[in-house]
Amino acid sequence: MAELTPTLAQSRCFHHAHREAVARCPECHRTFCRECITEHDDRVVCASCLQKLVAKPPAKRVALHRPLIALGAVAGFFLVWMLFYELGRLLLLIPAELHEGAVWKQLNP
Repeated sequence: MAELTPTLAQSRCFHHAHREAVARCPECHRTFCRECITEHDDRVVCASCLQKLVAKPPAKRVALHRPLIALGAVAGFFLVWMLFYELGRLLLLIPAELHEGAVWKQLNP
């Protein structure tokens, strides 16, 4: 079955019918020549879609950023605390004879 949509090389500019299209706007899906297309936020868009994008207020960020950082800091503090606590308990399990050098005296007669 033949493809119904023309390729970009066969397409013409939406505003200038005598010019070959070089890009397709991702917002309105129309094809445009080099003069009618512009780059915005690392993508190419037409002038009318660019005006719509710029006119929109940016989406508000959720105000959970600072509380999440504080919660992460508190969780990290307790994690490190528990790590050192368990390391201390592990060191207490080592027999006292090892610290006094009695084990080394037994190994070297």
